[in-house]
Amino acid sequence: MAQIAEDLFLLLVDNASARPGLDSPRRDHVLAAGTLLDLAYACRIRPAVEGEAVPPGRLIALDGAASDDAITQPAFELLRTRPLRPATAIKKIGKKTRGRLVDHLERTGQIRRNALPSKNFARNHGYTLANRDRVGLARAAVLSAVFDRTPPNASTAAIITILHAADGLGALLTLNDRGWRWVHARAGEIAGGSWIDESPSALPEVNLAVTAATVRQALTELA
Repeated sequence: MAQIAEDLFLLLVDNASARPGLDSPRRDHVLAAGTLLDLAYACRIRPAVEGEAVPPGRLIALDGAASDDAITQPAFELLRTRPLRPATAIKKIGKKTRGRLVDHLERTGQIRRNALPSKNFARNHGYTLANRDRVGLARAAVLSAVFDRTPPNASTAAIITILHAADGLGALLTLNDRGWRWVHARAGEIAGGSWIDESPSALPEVNLAVTAATVRQALTELA
């Protein structure tokens, strides 16, 4: 299950317009980053390190059982073909990730796709949440981690890291200057990996944190 990428999409469309609250290509970059971190949390990819045949920092696919997940498996197959720089992987994966997420979330009954009026021939859609329970939990976890300094779980830490790196927290929050100073400071701590020390961690969490550091840097470069 692509929990990080799916929760990111649901959070981005949880607004009055029912459309993703980030412009393209940032939206596509964010969703691609979420997909990569879902793979990292499942220990299916990791960054290469010094001493390996692959240049350090490139994302490599690991051996493991095949998956039928419609979101993460195409990204895994791309990296299994050859290791990629995180920025390159984000750009390649981002081309189709939103469409795959929409199809999956609609098929599983989590969103409804609605045609919106348009002044040109482009087809615009809004995405109505069928149930707010899941997105409500995801939003509450983000707010608690940021404002109450609650140690975030791995998925919440990944979401905060991605949005902070892409300057996308404004898609979720409306704050005054003082509030933003607090949010950016706390989100920066989490993005820097402090959540590993705040929460119980094992190999999946460590691999997620290490991979998130490279993905974060790539998002910053692409912003």
